[in-house]
Amino acid sequence: MNKSDWHGVMPAITTPFHQDGSIDFDFFAKHICRFIEAGCTGVVLGGSLGEAAALSATEKSALVAKAVEAANGKIPVILGVSALTAPDAVAMASMAEKGGCSGLMLLPPYVYKGDWSETKAYFQAVLHSTELSCMLYNNPVAYGTDTLPEQIEELANENANLHAVKESSTDVRRIAAIRSLCGERLKLFVGVDDVIVEGIAMGACGWIAGLVNAFPEESVELFNKAMNHGVEAAMPLYSWFLPLLRLDTVPKFVQLIKLVQQEVGLGSELVRSPRLALAGKERDEAIAITKQALASRKSLVNA
Repeated sequence: MNKSDWHGVMPAITTPFHQDGSIDFDFFAKHICRFIEAGCTGVVLGGSLGEAAALSATEKSALVAKAVEAANGKIPVILGVSALTAPDAVAMASMAEKGGCSGLMLLPPYVYKGDWSETKAYFQAVLHSTELSCMLYNNPVAYGTDTLPEQIEELANENANLHAVKESSTDVRRIAAIRSLCGERLKLFVGVDDVIVEGIAMGACGWIAGLVNAFPEESVELFNKAMNHGVEAAMPLYSWFLPLLRLDTVPKFVQLIKLVQQEVGLGSELVRSPRLALAGKERDEAIAITKQALASRKSLVNA
């Protein structure tokens, strides 16, 4: 995988579970095949939506093996690297490389929120340890660490294998700011579902997507309309999709997206502790949003 491979719709795949809490590897593989058929250009596992913090190192290794097998060289497999310490992150990167992953998505350290010198040293340790193509994941809302455009430029200038940025600050101005500083040096991805069209308008060329787990064809269609024909062409499909895409932007986004998957027949709402499946009003509201979208979806796709 090189810089040119960072583009298009890359699902942040959810991790499916059986009733006993074990991973449903068969469905996981089938889901990747569905993404490929829909036109996705890669798959990212072990990220926030994949409940990475609830997975053991052994399970992550097994998921990598299954994903590489299912992808069969048709799309790159990318592992989200998140850890408490730099040595743990380096070990995870090594596992991914040995396991056949094509790239890495680097998160800042869990729990401890360091200053820039500390955060940079953490990122550098991983970047220097691997030959894999890497994406930096900036999500200050979820992780409390904000890697600023100037700091991203600094990392890009010093690390030849940093090829992309997943920008999830929710501020589309960041896309323009990074692009103005780095030019074509980095591929820019939107990491928040409900700003994808705006992000593309500002210069993004890719989308690490969440609701794609439930609506793969619609997600690819929306991305292609926005990239190839502009905002106006994308707006009918985007307006239909937005109530669903906004489910990606709240604390229980994992439970919400998995519930939508279940409602459309592409997965299960089962999650791992400390998460619990949705109940009561918030579950009813998510189901209502999904049913309303399903009632009108056919008239919009490929329109």
